[in-house]
Amino acid sequence: MTGSTVRPPAYQLLADELRADITSGRLQPGERLPPEPELCVKTGVSRSTVREALRLLASQHLIVTTRGVTGGSFVAHPDAEQLADGLAAGFTLLTNSADVDLADLLELRRALEVPAAGLAAARRTEEHLIEIRGALFDPDLDDFETKMAAHAAFHMAVAKATGNPLFELVVRPLYHAQFGADVTANLPADYWTRIDADHRAMIDCITARDVESARRTASSHLDYVGSSTRERQIMPQYGG
Repeated sequence: MTGSTVRPPAYQLLADELRADITSGRLQPGERLPPEPELCVKTGVSRSTVREALRLLASQHLIVTTRGVTGGSFVAHPDAEQLADGLAAGFTLLTNSADVDLADLLELRRALEVPAAGLAAARRTEEHLIEIRGALFDPDLDDFETKMAAHAAFHMAVAKATGNPLFELVVRPLYHAQFGADVTANLPADYWTRIDADHRAMIDCITARDVESARRTASSHLDYVGSSTRERQIMPQYGG
C-alpha cells in the first residue's frame, strides 16, 4: 500500500529498546540484563526473539554473555579498540565517497593530532614512551607494509598517551582506511626518511614534556604530509 511503512522485526525493536537503556546510562557497564524468561514476559515476545536481540547487541559490543550459574548478559565496559572498529567502516565509506576530499582528511588529522601531541607531552608515562618508541621504523630497511603499520601504531600510541580515551577512539579509525596500490609509486623519494625524522623529533618533545614544541612539531609534520599529498593526490592518512 502506498505510503505504508514496514514495521521492524520484533528482535530489532527489543534491541533498540535495550540499546537506549545502555547508551542513556540507565543500564551501567557491568550491570546484568534481566534473564531471558523475564525479558520474554516483560516484552511479550518469544525466547528466540530475545536471543536474536541479544546476539545483535553482542555483535555491536554493547553486551557480553557468559555461561554457567553466575552467567547471563552484561552491559559491556567501553573498549576503544572495539568501538573504533564500528567507526572505521563508516569512515572508510566516507573517504571513498565524493563528499570527502584530501583537504577534509588532513584538516581532521590536524584537529586531532596537534593537540594530542601537546597533551601527550604533558601527561605521558614511562609506559607510554616505551609504546611510542616501539612504533618507530627503519626508513631504509623496512618494507612499505611495515612502515605503514608502524606509522599507524605511532599515532595511536601518541593518542593513548593523552590519557583521554576519546582521542584514542577517534584517532584509531583514521588508520583503518584502505589505500591504493599506486601510493608507493607516488611518494617522494625521501618521504619515509622525513616521516621517521618527524616521529623521532616528536618523541624528543614528548619525552622532555615540552608541550608547545610537541604541538609545533606535529603541525610541521602535517604541513609536510599535506604538501606531499596535495602534489600527488595521495590520501593524507596513508603516511606519517
